[in-house]
Amino acid sequence: MPLSDVRYWVFDLDNTLYPRTCRLFDQIDVLITQYVADVTGLERDDARKLQKQYYREHGTTLRGLMATREVDPHHFLSKVHDIDYAPVDPDPELMDAIKALPGKKLIFTNADTGHAEAVLHKLGASDVFDGIFDVVDAGFEPKPFRGPYDRFAAKHGVDPKSAAMFEDMEKNLVTAHDMGMRTVHVIPTDDFEDDSLEDFELERKDDHDHVHHVTNDLAAFLKPFASK
Repeated sequence: MPLSDVRYWVFDLDNTLYPRTCRLFDQIDVLITQYVADVTGLERDDARKLQKQYYREHGTTLRGLMATREVDPHHFLSKVHDIDYAPVDPDPELMDAIKALPGKKLIFTNADTGHAEAVLHKLGASDVFDGIFDVVDAGFEPKPFRGPYDRFAAKHGVDPKSAAMFEDMEKNLVTAHDMGMRTVHVIPTDDFEDDSLEDFELERKDDHDHVHHVTNDLAAFLKPFASK
């Protein structure tokens, strides 16, 4: 599936635009566990198990908490994104590669806009992207459910057949593929092991038809598609 005719470049945020090795999301993960513990009164280990159960059953821990505990999503997001962004380094090579792409460059994230803007500021990307579609825009329904993809495409005027989506979570590429997008799985470098994720989160499907390209160097991957 070639990318030479792509005019809508759709990027996930966390662990896609910055390397998983900086472990920024680990901070969020710890705060989510604490939030579950605070809401439920569970000890940390049991809160962690419930957190992952919600994630598996509802797509995000937030959605599980909203469904079962009537949690205010805005309060949740403000708490779990109260993190130190220092581990994210500027990445001028990647930002230049994205900026040079022809057409619209968009962020599509299960996080909120405040978090996205903080990450983009650290990356040196404040003027690179044409828009951000966050979990609030999605009505708190996360990827990979179909609803957020349709809302994203409608809000930003995206033609899926002229779009490419870049994601670190392979499962989120299934829906993009079903809509007609080109898909790129962004993976960590070969020597990185992430012990913060459960096996089911890292699971890859036996049928990889929904993954058209794989890269562990996004800047190098994008450079050939710069506007001439």
